[in-house]
Amino acid sequence: MNTQLKNEDVLGLGAVLVGSLPATLLTDEAPERYTVEAVFTRKADPDEVSAIEGLDMRDHLAQNGFPTVELHVSDRRLEIINTNLEELRDGLAAVLADRLAETSRALVAAREITALRHEEASIREEERAASVAALAGSVVFQHRAERAEDNSVTS
Repeated sequence: MNTQLKNEDVLGLGAVLVGSLPATLLTDEAPERYTVEAVFTRKADPDEVSAIEGLDMRDHLAQNGFPTVELHVSDRRLEIINTNLEELRDGLAAVLADRLAETSRALVAAREITALRHEEASIREEERAASVAALAGSVVFQHRAERAEDNSVTS
């Protein structure tokens, strides 16, 4: 997992790219299913892209009634493959929006936990290094006779 906290904004989708739709829509020659491109609200990071294009997302879509839909990320666009505008309007868009938000929040939470663990490990290492330095500083290279004289003078 990428531990950089690049963006804490929830990843979402904006508008459909109308120019990417088939030119034959709303005609007798219109395809039943096609690819719809939608613009992300920000650039998806690599972990988000993996989640969007991964098996868990496919399973989620299938469980929500969209077993033939596939997703592909292309720069700042989500290609929603094998769907149509009606299917998106009637529920798929909400399923995608909810899942993207859930995925973003989960990744941010995981990154925060990783960052906290890293910070705690750094603090422990600093404390350990300080203890080692103090212990090393307590080592005195003196003859026992010199030590005894030093101790008797201070008594």
